[in-house]
Amino acid sequence: MDTYVETQRMTLRRFTGADVDALAALHGHPDVMRFIDDGLPVPRAVVEQRQLPDILGEYAELPGGQGCFAAVEKSTGAFLGWFALRPAHSIGLNGGTELGYRLLPSVWGLGYATEGARALVRHAFTELAVDRIVATTMTVNTASRRVLEKAGLSLVRTFFEDWSEPIAGAEHGDVEYAVTREAWLRVHGDR
Repeated sequence: MDTYVETQRMTLRRFTGADVDALAALHGHPDVMRFIDDGLPVPRAVVEQRQLPDILGEYAELPGGQGCFAAVEKSTGAFLGWFALRPAHSIGLNGGTELGYRLLPSVWGLGYATEGARALVRHAFTELAVDRIVATTMTVNTASRRVLEKAGLSLVRTFFEDWSEPIAGAEHGDVEYAVTREAWLRVHGDR
């Protein structure tokens, strides 16, 4: 297993071709995708033919060990979802390193999202020398907003994008959260 980061309960590791079933189950779950892209589950064929190959290709292409990493439970080896650090290029972002995550609904509310997000913020600032972490979510996605706040990010702004087919809640816009390395180090030091 190609470990990227470990937390108390999880190992974040590189995806492999063998993860197609787990990734297809995650991206194919309607509750997971409700606030993402077009709000619809992603067909398995898209995961297998485009999304997983794109994730695997990022490991060689992205700077400084960034990418998308499978989250597995240490005690059982069960797939939980993924966490990512990538150059910020999402709609509405101007630079920085974007924090992202998706977890299976069966582990929502158990603290995994916060645990993984905090670990990646720490890793980005202490190991990768990233200057700024950013993240976006829909304004109505209160659970994700709480995770970002617990990970040390602060609300920067609310913004509105034009969507050809807006999903439920889009009328409230999206929010950007961020934290700089300097601000994070003032609170957490080098630990």
